[in-house]
Amino acid sequence: MLKDFKEFALKGNVIDLAVGVIIGGAFGKIVTSLVNDLIMPVFGFLMSGMDFKDMKYVMSPAVGDKPESAILYGNFIQNVVDFVIIAFSIFIVIRIITKSRKKQETNPAPGEPPKPTEQELLTEIRDLLKSNQGQ
Repeated sequence: MLKDFKEFALKGNVIDLAVGVIIGGAFGKIVTSLVNDLIMPVFGFLMSGMDFKDMKYVMSPAVGDKPESAILYGNFIQNVVDFVIIAFSIFIVIRIITKSRKKQETNPAPGEPPKPTEQELLTEIRDLLKSNQGQ
């Protein structure tokens, strides 16, 4: 069992995944900072100095020792903007990777003979069958 785990853990995919998770966590912090420190203050300025973190719907105000009960929808808006930026960034990266893989598949390596198309293979099979029928 230890041997199987060692083989699993040392495969390139697992290491790539770990690196991706670490970079993704750091990227998430950068995007959160971008949204909280740059984007939302600009939106707040454009909306007459409103701070999104302070946007809330108070269901019951604070009374004595009892704290207020509120829905913090401004914070939710910031998190949605965070998510949209991260999701769009990941979409762009995956799109670039997919396009580069398609180019590699369509452009064979130099010195490598081009692979026959499906139609060429079917034509060759048909011709072989015709020649075998005549014998």
